[in-house]
Amino acid sequence: MFRSGSFVAEHATPVAPEQVQPNGLDLTAEAILEPTGGRIGRDDKRIGERDPVEPDAEAWALSPGGYVLQYGERLRIPEGHVGFVYPRSSLMRNAAMLHTAVWDAGYEGRGEGLLAVHAGIEIEPGARVAQLVLAEANHDGTYDGSYQGENLE
Repeated sequence: MFRSGSFVAEHATPVAPEQVQPNGLDLTAEAILEPTGGRIGRDDKRIGERDPVEPDAEAWALSPGGYVLQYGERLRIPEGHVGFVYPRSSLMRNAAMLHTAVWDAGYEGRGEGLLAVHAGIEIEPGARVAQLVLAEANHDGTYDGSYQGENLE
């Protein structure tokens, strides 16, 4: 069962009232980075360098390509739940897509998604770009991976 937006909001900070939706919580754009490569092996991984994309006076002006979008909210996935992040429909309607992964119980941090831009788009800092939903789930242990606490400094 998916939880209500007000329940999801209890596990994030900061949260403005307009971010709380009936079935989830809107996440905002905090930073956009251009990745320059990386490596995923059988026993290890290396996240490549990332160059920050600087917004002009009002927005990031993004050309077609792949970017890493960092969310503005500190999230905590509670025990007994799993998190899923979906793009807001306004991204898709502007030929952009946000790809994400499963967020395990126990994860805490300011997560990231892969922003695939298929046509030019402008995104303002703080714009609502995704929605986090939480579903009740059985699990074996809690998340203790290398992304625990990411982007909190």
